[in-house]
Amino acid sequence: MKIVEFDGRGQKIETDSRSVGAARSSHLAPPPTLSVGRGLGRGVRSDVQLYMFQTGTLRTKTKYIKMNQGEDDFEIPVPWYLIKHPKGNVVIDGGNAVEVALDKRGHWGAAVDAYDPVMDARDNCVDQCRSVGVRPEDVRYVVQSHLHLDHTGAIGRFPRAEHIVQRMEYEYAFNPDWFAAAGYIRADFDRPNLNWKFLGGEYTDNFDLFGDGVIRMIFTPGHSPGHQSFLVTLPNSGPILLAVDAVYTLDHWNDKALPGFVCSAVDAVHSVAKLHKIAADANALVVPGHDPDLWRTFRKAPSAFYD
Repeated sequence: MKIVEFDGRGQKIETDSRSVGAARSSHLAPPPTLSVGRGLGRGVRSDVQLYMFQTGTLRTKTKYIKMNQGEDDFEIPVPWYLIKHPKGNVVIDGGNAVEVALDKRGHWGAAVDAYDPVMDARDNCVDQCRSVGVRPEDVRYVVQSHLHLDHTGAIGRFPRAEHIVQRMEYEYAFNPDWFAAAGYIRADFDRPNLNWKFLGGEYTDNFDLFGDGVIRMIFTPGHSPGHQSFLVTLPNSGPILLAVDAVYTLDHWNDKALPGFVCSAVDAVHSVAKLHKIAADANALVVPGHDPDLWRTFRKAPSAFYD
């Protein structure tokens, strides 16, 4: 599988997927000290754990989550995920940045008028990682589903991590269309001295982070131009589909409502159909991005995890 990147002159560069993290591996966190299992079926490790965390909630209106469905108050969780793996710890998104808890309007601006964050400073992803024994320097990868403001809390917080995102999402975040601009907080992702690796949309679809089938990245544009979801396959719990914002709620999953914030309705619908097939083929547990009712049913970190 190839990773498609672009140099400073816009020329396409293709690199082999095996080079991810290799070129600058000395800067990455080392593999954590874990007992190494024998693996189960298809190379899945027996010592992999998925933790589901939350950085508070967003108080909003139903119409901003389920398009055109009313002005009622609606409060949604802000999930993020940590995966412990023998080859390295992986943070997915990290939720809201800690600055949101300290000065939400100062950090998010007018976005708080539509999505009002309720978050304690202790909810930040770094402190929550510590609650399950993972120090900042122990995180090997920070993987972004996309770069909207409630998903960028981990960027730049883990000093030895390589950051992975879709190239088109990264470029769009610096120059979004007017209707999407409030969703991107440049201070979250435009940080110095970050180690970035970019994926290339359909060219790198189903990218396997460790080459063992545990973490696969699925290109699911629509909510944002470079959105991606994740199929995490665990030895005991089996496949878990982290749809993130490709599926806001079960209403979106069941074709009853589009997400309230979308860049392409057509792509959003096609991405849900794509995830339906993946979930059916894998018999996966589906985790939507912001469904308050379904979120209550999952095992929550730090007291519980999926393995």
